[in-house]
Amino acid sequence: MEDRTSAADPPGDSLVTVIVALVVNALIAAAKSVAAALTGSASMVAEAAHSWADTGNEVLLVIAERRSARPADARHPLGYGKDAYVWSMFAAFGLFMVGAAVSIQHGITELIDPEPAADYGIAYAVLGLAFVLEGISFIRAYRQARSDARRRRVGTLHHVSQSSDPTLRAVFAEDAAALIGLVIAFAGILLHQVTGSPVFDAVGSILVGVLLGVVAVLLIGRNRAFLIGEAVPSNVRSDLIGELLALPSVDRVSFLHMEFIGPGRVLLIAAVDLAGDRSEADAARELRSLEAVLEADARVELASLTLAAPGGPSLLPQAPG
Repeated sequence: MEDRTSAADPPGDSLVTVIVALVVNALIAAAKSVAAALTGSASMVAEAAHSWADTGNEVLLVIAERRSARPADARHPLGYGKDAYVWSMFAAFGLFMVGAAVSIQHGITELIDPEPAADYGIAYAVLGLAFVLEGISFIRAYRQARSDARRRRVGTLHHVSQSSDPTLRAVFAEDAAALIGLVIAFAGILLHQVTGSPVFDAVGSILVGVLLGVVAVLLIGRNRAFLIGEAVPSNVRSDLIGELLALPSVDRVSFLHMEFIGPGRVLLIAAVDLAGDRSEADAARELRSLEAVLEADARVELASLTLAAPGGPSLLPQAPG
């Protein structure tokens, strides 16, 4: 299979990316919390909640990476790949409940009963530092996504949204949201300072919460899709049909199902018509041989082939586009 079959990055890349994000977010969360306490800014409180939520999420994503990498065993013959989506789902819910809910609730509270803000310089300094650190983490995630997208000949954003790697998608989305949130917080604090009205700061907090809620819902939706069982892209399916038909021992492919069962790992089931007249024993041996060829690809967790029914439909590769 071509490299486009896998929607995940080389082993270890995503784990390094999430560890970088974990360290960065922990440092930023501590700095924002101190700044929030000193300034009384609603936007800064929202940003602190955002960063603490992100830090907790990165811990869950590290667990996702480690648990999903466990090999298949008797109780789980298809491996533990879907554990990545389970723990990533927990992380997305955490982002929604902690980051979004706290930010919106605090913003509304500030609208109703505003508190005086002070020490704007501290807030600006922390936001600037946070922007630099978040930028470092985002660049790491972006480079990984761009490199992987180029290998698959797709756009970077398309790859992030469709990738079977939930860790990469989560870090990319959360870092992007963090950078946007910092800009919103800066605008809210600046307008508060210039106008003297705390409304802008409170609205900034609410907008940060809404942003986090949107990101969380999108991440939850993608993890749900892979937990239910998402098929590989149509171009990958077409490539595989073409490769099967190119084998001398395969005359026809009548059925093909490829489903992600973990980051970059698929279950492959197909019905093929073997060339020539073969005895039942010879056909069985040839099918096992073909399965072994397919499973030699590290991205194929399990391949299961059966004989096609006589006179059934024949699947053909589809032209791109």
